[in-house]
Amino acid sequence: MEALVEVVKGCKQTDQAVDLLYKYMRKTPAIEKAVSFTIQKHEGQTRRSGEPYVVHPILVCVFVAYLGGDESMVIAGLLHDVVEDTCCSTEEVKQMFGEEVGHLVDGLTKIVEIRDSELLPSTSNDKLVASALSFRKMLIASIRDVRVLVVKLCDRLHNMLTLDALDPLKQKRISEETLVVYAPIAHRLGISSIKNLLDDLSFYYVMPNEYQKIDLYIKEHGQQLQLRLNHFISKIQNHMLKEGFIESDFTILKRVKHYYSIYLKMQRKGVSIEEVLDLLAIRVIVRTPIDCYRALGIVHQHFKPLISRFKDYIAIPKENGYQTIHTTVFDDKSIVEAQIRTYDMNKTAEYGVAAHWKYKSGGLNPKLDWLNDLSTQNDEIENIEDFYEIAKDNLYSEDIAVFSPKGDIFTLPRGATVLDFAYEVHTEVGTYADEAYVNKQKVPLLSELKNGDIVKIVTSKEPKYRCSWINSVKTGKAKGTIQFNCRQKIKEINHRTALKILAYTFGVNEDKVAVWVETEGLSKKVFKIATDSLYFQEVATLLKPYAQNEVLLFPLLKKDRYHIKKQKFENIVVYSNHNFSNVYFDYCCHPKRGDDIISFRKGNDVFVHHKLCERGAVLMDEKESMVFVKWTREAPDRFKLIVSLENKKGSLASFLAYLAKMQVNLVTIELGKAEDEGHADYFEMILELPDKNVAAVRDNLKMRYRVIQFVSVNDAYK
Repeated sequence: MEALVEVVKGCKQTDQAVDLLYKYMRKTPAIEKAVSFTIQKHEGQTRRSGEPYVVHPILVCVFVAYLGGDESMVIAGLLHDVVEDTCCSTEEVKQMFGEEVGHLVDGLTKIVEIRDSELLPSTSNDKLVASALSFRKMLIASIRDVRVLVVKLCDRLHNMLTLDALDPLKQKRISEETLVVYAPIAHRLGISSIKNLLDDLSFYYVMPNEYQKIDLYIKEHGQQLQLRLNHFISKIQNHMLKEGFIESDFTILKRVKHYYSIYLKMQRKGVSIEEVLDLLAIRVIVRTPIDCYRALGIVHQHFKPLISRFKDYIAIPKENGYQTIHTTVFDDKSIVEAQIRTYDMNKTAEYGVAAHWKYKSGGLNPKLDWLNDLSTQNDEIENIEDFYEIAKDNLYSEDIAVFSPKGDIFTLPRGATVLDFAYEVHTEVGTYADEAYVNKQKVPLLSELKNGDIVKIVTSKEPKYRCSWINSVKTGKAKGTIQFNCRQKIKEINHRTALKILAYTFGVNEDKVAVWVETEGLSKKVFKIATDSLYFQEVATLLKPYAQNEVLLFPLLKKDRYHIKKQKFENIVVYSNHNFSNVYFDYCCHPKRGDDIISFRKGNDVFVHHKLCERGAVLMDEKESMVFVKWTREAPDRFKLIVSLENKKGSLASFLAYLAKMQVNLVTIELGKAEDEGHADYFEMILELPDKNVAAVRDNLKMRYRVIQFVSVNDAYK
């Protein structure tokens, strides 16, 4: 592929491009017709670089043909820009070239390219929405026919090769999208030849300084690195020939690793390029799988292996069909990675899903379940930007393999947690996960998994929503399911809360309120009452006549008994027609500012809970009266407190109870070092309290405890 790329880069004229296409694709009447039609339709159009525009679609099809694309794919690649940029329609294409070509062109044209004029800064939300929309269209079109994705990858590859004609902002913007979307798609389709090129081309524009450092090092040490590789290869060849292989049975290829993979390794290990151990790699290609293990035995017999770096992807193939043995060995003062695979495995590794079109045989097909997962998530996720973020998580390019207790293999992104594994097994296993065991040891559900771990999940009878964990899981499937479940649950809670708030406001039971709401046609929107104070007041005014009819027997009652008024308490605002003395936070769920909250009446006081609090759910079932609450707009002042507590049982609990009694909200707490072993511990915490109580809280604390520091953490700009 690298050799072809160099040829394509030098191809600037239409005739040259057409000749190159016919070198890789048999000339047929349909293809000749498509080439002529494309040239005619793009007549007079030029690219930013000045070359004829038609050169671009023809060279895209050179890559498609090189990957073994069929006649329909090549024609679709030629024509998709015709449909986008000229007056030609998809229907015309179908009439001229058939249904199959029309279907592929339709899929490709649904992937709206980000045009130069539409490019926005990376920080723009509009940019994210544009990318998200095009991304969703691309994936949905591809679920029906994966060939659409392959043509699109070839299109993106040629665009990246000609990016130097654009200005730096556009170069970076397109490269960012390529790095996080297109290169991972190539990886998931198993097409490493395109994936590696897209990675390195994007890396050059996105992080030019880092690219230059690696490039400079490789060029400065290039001769020395090549000599080391040649020396190592000659030793491997001699050992293999001595052990019974004949020269025609194997091929050994050498390479210095791709720049972007070197950069990722530097980042992951926190080292400089001088400290990266295995910059060098060889590939031993043999005839049969059993020969792979014979070659591995020879390598390990003569060179010391780093056991921690050994991976057998022949016995445990990757989801994208990749099969190779990886081992890293010492050779004198060098460390070299050796990859061992068969010729069929090599074809699959280079061409992935396209290997079956190119060679019509051999290798494993990549699993495309991730496309179906994205389709399901697309149906469930309302917000387009959320879909984009979750889809990007599904397109990871660095992965690990873990096992169920029965030996089933699951591929997960590097850094995935036990809970990610649970959702990968099944969405219900993730939702009901209660306990986990990794290699027979009990671990927390957010424990990070390593390659080869055996994971067992124990489920509970009740679902666990874990909404606050959404940023702790790694896979799109886990994030998407948690997000969807939490939205559904919160919507359901909001509906119940709304009816309860109205029932308490009007002093009637919920069933009666539900009838009033149904009569007014508000059933589908009533859940908004739980979060929207203005809507609550509107609905209360609308339902007031129903409530007044209930109390006609008591005409002396004031007419404004249902008037909703605002009552402010520290960082909470209450809307109700009842008066309250205080607002308290129940410490069963520790709601923090910004969390979704609900509240219950107890006497003349209001008790606030997190919306997903289990204790709150029990109180709702027990038909406790509910009140509308929301956070104040202004955040209360925060203070840092460092306090020394006696090191004895119950001292911390007693201190926290004292804070609660003073209506102080604890935001964070951290245990410091002991002053003297067995005597006292320092605790550092962030507190929220209203200005008017500051002096009183400080004095009360100093009277009872040893306060080391009590200072505001708000700066002059809040």
